[in-house]
Amino acid sequence: MSAADAPLSPMLVRLAEQKATGALLRTTGILYLAGGAVVHAESPAAPGIERLLTAGGRLPAQTWRQAVDQAGAQCRIARWLIDHRQLSAGEVEISQLGALHDAAFFVLAPAAGPTRFRHGAEHWFGPVSAVPVYEVEREARRRRGLLEALWPHPGLDTAPPVRRRAARLPPVTGRQRALLDLADGV
Repeated sequence: MSAADAPLSPMLVRLAEQKATGALLRTTGILYLAGGAVVHAESPAAPGIERLLTAGGRLPAQTWRQAVDQAGAQCRIARWLIDHRQLSAGEVEISQLGALHDAAFFVLAPAAGPTRFRHGAEHWFGPVSAVPVYEVEREARRRRGLLEALWPHPGLDTAPPVRRRAARLPPVTGRQRALLDLADGV
């Protein structure tokens, strides 16, 4: 097996083989498993599902808070949003998969530190889509390869984007600033 084919997390592969359910914790984030498949991922370096759903205005923040209040303790927020016709099942699934792969990229980074597993832990959003571990690892490798091809510097592969204001650029108008703030928001 070449280094390119080696598992990004041998522990994750073992947990998948054991069909484990729980949370894989690393310093860069958390992968949630159900029956050995990845069902959610969180990383401080990637926007979470709540950010993806509310930032663009498709789901009002007040509705999000209502869903959390009424269904969060039961880990059924996704189901609540669909049942109360706030979002379609497709919208929930696309957002969940986007958040999962974005966060998994950082969680599976080469220098992600020690790994622990908490058996039985569930993600508060609730079940949506389960992604096999090999697909999550393949997507993380694909993204890392694209970044490496663009700019071969390992720090760029794991560092989240940071907004910077260049001192030499001309000032933007209020209208331009409003547009830029929205573009940088997600």
